[in-house]
Amino acid sequence: MNIKEYIRPSSLDEAYEKLTSKERAVILGGGGYLKLGNKEIERAIDISNLGLEFINEKEDSIEIGAMTTLREIEINKITNENFNGILSEAVKPILGVQMRNIFTIGGSVYGRYGFSDIITALLALDTYVELYKEGRMSLEKFLNREHKEKDILTKIVILKDNRKASFKSLRNTSTDFAILNAAVSRVENNFKVVVGARPGIAKLSKEAAEYLSVVELNEEKAVKAGEIAADSLEFGSNIRGSAEYRKEICKVLVKRGILEVI
Repeated sequence: MNIKEYIRPSSLDEAYEKLTSKERAVILGGGGYLKLGNKEIERAIDISNLGLEFINEKEDSIEIGAMTTLREIEINKITNENFNGILSEAVKPILGVQMRNIFTIGGSVYGRYGFSDIITALLALDTYVELYKEGRMSLEKFLNREHKEKDILTKIVILKDNRKASFKSLRNTSTDFAILNAAVSRVENNFKVVVGARPGIAKLSKEAAEYLSVVELNEEKAVKAGEIAADSLEFGSNIRGSAEYRKEICKVLVKRGILEVI
């Protein structure tokens, strides 16, 4: 990775101006995911001086700053004590501790990586992203928006609603990228069923969630909901697994997640 110009701004205003004034400028973040391939970066903007590394618990929400590392999310008391620790469980298998000390939540979410475990977990919660210019929007809307105008993700906001949640994944080895991951959450009779690493970006199976909201909850219905999720989502093939294999694994992971939250 070759960086021609490196800038460490002292304000979000300056960071945004530097980002938008050059076509091939990028936010550096932790920089870990940028190293996945050989890159020529015209301008790298380091936002480590902008106070965006924090995990704060409020009465009705949890706020995670964009520069917060995945390792901090893994070990932080707030993330471990809410939502059955789903965020901590989602990041634990990611490569090694050294890499989790580099990767940031902002880079993980803003990059919309198909292999992302943390996006799958966040999508199962009532999650919002806060962008410097566009403001707050739901994570689902952010992931699905068609335009990709440059902006800076400043924090993740998760509303607290007494939601129970579960994260599951399957990997060839303990620190490899997931072949498939899944998250299920429940608050009262409302469910969210999410499948990621398909290998595309994580998506909600609204069909499976709707089914669970109207049936008697038991193992038989959990199996059926897993089948509905597998049929409602698309799967692809890559070096880690075929589309057919992923579809079968989806049924199992979703079923296990449902059984945990019920």
